[in-house]
Amino acid sequence: MVLIIVLVFVGVFAAIALPLVYTSMAPARSTREAMATLESALSNQPTEVQQAVIDLRKDERVSSIPWVNRKLAQMEVIPSLRRLIQQAEMDWNPGRLLAMMLACFAVPCYIVAARFGLLLVAIGAGLAFSVLPLGWIFWKRSKRFAKFEQGLPEALDLMVSALRAGHSLISAMGLVARECADPVGSEFKGCFEEQNYGLEMKAALDNLTARMPLQDLRMVSTAIMIQKESGGNLAEVLDKTSYLIRERFRLKRQVKVHTAQGRMTGWVLTCVPVALGIAMYMVNPKMMSILWHRDIGIKMMWAAAGMILLGGFVINRIVDIDV
Repeated sequence: MVLIIVLVFVGVFAAIALPLVYTSMAPARSTREAMATLESALSNQPTEVQQAVIDLRKDERVSSIPWVNRKLAQMEVIPSLRRLIQQAEMDWNPGRLLAMMLACFAVPCYIVAARFGLLLVAIGAGLAFSVLPLGWIFWKRSKRFAKFEQGLPEALDLMVSALRAGHSLISAMGLVARECADPVGSEFKGCFEEQNYGLEMKAALDNLTARMPLQDLRMVSTAIMIQKESGGNLAEVLDKTSYLIRERFRLKRQVKVHTAQGRMTGWVLTCVPVALGIAMYMVNPKMMSILWHRDIGIKMMWAAAGMILLGGFVINRIVDIDV
């Protein structure tokens, strides 16, 4: 009798407990299988890909030196310098730019002061050389802007073709980001990604025009926003905008041809006095040194420098015709 009770108890226990144990082990088994599948997939990747750490945060450091970074972050001019560096697409930071400007000021200033013993002339030479890094950034920035302007009509033509094929405006921007070369592709890629992350069209276009403050791009942004608010054929609007940009390019090239003589005159009148003074000093240093060893000579040098700068500025304003 006791044996029958024990067998019945074991049978009922097995019928109830074993399914519960199996169901409780099923999630753990599926988790282990998923982890094994993931590990086998990752094992096919290179070691550097497996160990890579992706940081999506923007690098807002002003300098790589911590205490310099804290001090410079409090200056109001730093955002403007950072924007200039970003527009020039250079891997500098504002701290590095300021350090290079300080070095370009200190070295010529020390050399001129040690060689000639004139503090004011040394400071003037240091100030003239200190703007060279900033001038390099402005030159790179202008070259990048010019390249963007040249590639913008082709990008608009690509957007027009995509819109007429049935694509949306965002997908047309994504096509430009993939197919066009830098800097057009990279800038439109930034605008496209900002929209994918949830930013409104107007805000994304405003950021694009802030990164590339060009009149042609403002025309495109205004045309898109007007079409978005009032409706209409966006492909036709962009097509006409592309035609207008090409006509502006043609007119600007005509203006450059007609003002080439004036621009060359400005360069000659600015550089010849400086080059002639250096050449005369190399031929007869004793005679040329009279200029900075006498008060009247120093005054004449300051007056000559002021007139050269004023003449160059006036000629530049005359030949700089806004189209």
